[in-house]
Amino acid sequence: MNQLLEDKVVLVNGGSQGVGAGIVRVALREGATVAFTGRRTELGEKFAAETGATFVRADLTDPAQARGSVEQVVAAHGRIDCLVNAAGLTSRGTLLDTTPELFDAHVAINLRAPFFAMQAAVQHLVDRGAPGTVVNIITSSAHGGQSFLAPYVAAKSGLMGLTRNAAHAHRWDRVRINGLNIGWTDTEGEEEIQRAFHGAGDDWREKAAKTQPMGKLGQVDEIADFVVFLLSDRSGVVTGSVIDWDQIVFGGLD
Repeated sequence: MNQLLEDKVVLVNGGSQGVGAGIVRVALREGATVAFTGRRTELGEKFAAETGATFVRADLTDPAQARGSVEQVVAAHGRIDCLVNAAGLTSRGTLLDTTPELFDAHVAINLRAPFFAMQAAVQHLVDRGAPGTVVNIITSSAHGGQSFLAPYVAAKSGLMGLTRNAAHAHRWDRVRINGLNIGWTDTEGEEEIQRAFHGAGDDWREKAAKTQPMGKLGQVDEIADFVVFLLSDRSGVVTGSVIDWDQIVFGGLD
């Protein structure tokens, strides 16, 4: 069987760690030429040296750099075929204690950054007259979420709507745009959040796993496999889908 992304050029925004880094690894495994962005130069360069992917330093909260991430990949490789928006901010805030600065920070990375990266990528594909794919990493919390995730939910719910809107707008351009509402996932970022905001100890993963139906948190490699499938031609005509990748059954009640 051919590799899923053979001869494709893929950009993973937010690809230096966590889910994004997992997607970089699987996209490389499946034959793609891969670039990824991150804000931390040392971390990005180390991951690039380890994997062979290309590191593009970018602060995606700046719309010019979000668009520029795509432009740099096109300049380096002649084209871009697939975009993944995996960068995200999950710092806590409720409706009552969220400051304007925190709200703006969430909108900047969780909504505005993918908007302008998609703008550049889709414009490039339209100009080329070529098909392409986009996958946005969203969150199952976009359905409502916890009380302490108010600005996060607001921004990610916007990304869920944007995913469907853009997919509809560009379906005749053969640009497929889908989203993945991932649930509680075992990442480096989640480790930091659990310790900073929830007083978690070294055994937080084991405790968390016991609260989940499948006995574990979401795993990065499993999510990455699914994302790469959505990027690939093997996912067929699917576009405008926002898939709940979680072990919570939304709408189900005991």
